Amino acid sequence: MASINLVDAFQEFKDAENIDRPTMMKVVEDVFKTLLRKKYGADDNFDVIVNADKGDLEIFRRRMIVEDGEVNDPNAEIAYTEAIKIEPDFEVGEELYEEVDILDFGRRAILAAKQTLASRISDLKKNVLVKKYSDRIGELVSAEVHQVWKKEVLLMDDEGNELLMPKSEQIPQDFFKKGESIRCVVKRVDLKNNNPVIIVSRTSPEFLANLLEIEVPEIADGLISIKKIVREPGERAKVAVESFDDRIDPVGACVGMKGSRIHGIVRELKNENIDVINYTSNIQLLIQRSLTPAKISYMNINNEDKQADVYLKADQVSLAIGRRGVNIKLACELTGYEIDVYREAEEGEEEFDIDIDEFGDEIDQWIIDELKRVGCDTARSVLALSEAELERRTDLEKETISDIRRILKEEFEKE
Repeated sequence: MASINLVDAFQEFKDAENIDRPTMMKVVEDVFKTLLRKKYGADDNFDVIVNADKGDLEIFRRRMIVEDGEVNDPNAEIAYTEAIKIEPDFEVGEELYEEVDILDFGRRAILAAKQTLASRISDLKKNVLVKKYSDRIGELVSAEVHQVWKKEVLLMDDEGNELLMPKSEQIPQDFFKKGESIRCVVKRVDLKNNNPVIIVSRTSPEFLANLLEIEVPEIADGLISIKKIVREPGERAKVAVESFDDRIDPVGACVGMKGSRIHGIVRELKNENIDVINYTSNIQLLIQRSLTPAKISYMNINNEDKQADVYLKADQVSLAIGRRGVNIKLACELTGYEIDVYREAEEGEEEFDIDIDEFGDEIDQWIIDELKRVGCDTARSVLALSEAELERRTDLEKETISDIRRILKEEFEKE
């Protein structure tokens, strides 16, 4: 039988290890049965035998030998005189097996079959890839940096599959070199122009959860549960953990002796500060722990509106808010409560201070809101901070800060 050079197509199947042999045989059989239907009108009396090792196939046509002039279906029956031309020993009533020469289909049909087969292989590879990574969403993977672009990084896994890490999924301090091996988690599988795109991440909370599971055996064993993780990648993370064994301190187990367990994770996350706190269903205690390292004086909680007013001493306000407001933002995400920070008034201070809202006619409301966001809810609390400190902690311009301080000072001078 003439070869149609299917070796390359079969080799692609063999290289795609996740495509099983029965699937491969079925696809090849389907492709050539389609050819048979186009040429003969039916494929019922044809057997397609695939030899995957050699990269070829054979097609046999089965027909019953009948008396001359009694052929009703040329695909299923053959006249006796025609049969003995093939093999003189044949008799009426026997079944004739005849090999079909592939070249009988014509050059165009053979080329179309090869293209269809290649297309089916490609689709199967895509489906296998989508299923594989859809089942691994949230899992840690190691991959090699293949190409670094401005907006994304192309990675290759151990099997040569492409993974994509957009800029938004990279820690701001990440710097990748071609050829280096990095760790990340599978975030999702997208389809772009019918092609699977595997998106991986290093900013996802699941990335930190996986790193903790590797470093802390008690988490992997199920003795400690991670209740919630919130992150500002590269800046700070808060992890609420709970122990199912009273003898195990979940925070101590996660941090390790002298920070031995957490240090490796901090390095992986480019010096991201990680606050590990003991989870509790007592919301007041959870809010207090979530605002670590600040120490709270007292708080008022509105459970219906999920809102909490937290009061701290002057030197604790900046700790509670954190750099660029990160600490309080993460505390809100961790607890699910809207937390407002206020400076605790000191004895005899109330009569000499003025609420920042009183300056609404001289200072724009958005500026007042920005000051309150960083805990400056009174005139003195604003003046207590230097211009440099206000500029660092707020989104206000230097000139704006100077004007605000001037207005507030003038008000006290009048008093």
